[in-house]
Amino acid sequence: MGEVIDLTGDGGVLKTIIQKAKPNATGPTESLPVVDVHYEGVLAETGEVFDTTREDNSIFTFELGAGTVIKSWDIALRTMKIGEIAKITCKPEYAYGSAGSPPEIPPDATLLFEVELVACRPRKGASLGSVSNEKARLEELKKQRETAAALKEEEKKKREEAKAAAAARVQAKLDAKKNHGKGKGKGK
Repeated sequence: MGEVIDLTGDGGVLKTIIQKAKPNATGPTESLPVVDVHYEGVLAETGEVFDTTREDNSIFTFELGAGTVIKSWDIALRTMKIGEIAKITCKPEYAYGSAGSPPEIPPDATLLFEVELVACRPRKGASLGSVSNEKARLEELKKQRETAAALKEEEKKKREEAKAAAAARVQAKLDAKKNHGKGKGKGK
């Protein structure tokens, strides 16, 4: 695992990168504030899993800065890139505080999350520019996949044609030998 990064300067939210994103990966921005994540939450004190998307392989979606998640997530996810997996340690003041979130999370609990940033996108009703850019990007990816599939199919067809031609040559040689042998026997 990587180094521990103190995202708040007071040890309240610590991030350790488990898997780096690809170099050209993007992260959340003002125009892409909606994020999709996979995660598993564990109580630091007991190691007990209190919430996860892994069991049913679901995605959790939320908008950064909208107040729908604990403070530590708003802070940590802003620093991540698509494809990155990080361990996030959240002190109580950046999680559920002295109230906790009964029955799963006791008061003053430090939480550990393993979070994977799966995607970022514009909020619904975002400017047409950012949405059309995203559509264009997705369309380009689709074209690339289709082109790759067509090339693969063409290569497969060429291999099959080459196999058929080789089989025909072998059969022709066998037929020639068979016919050649019969011809010698009849002539004598």
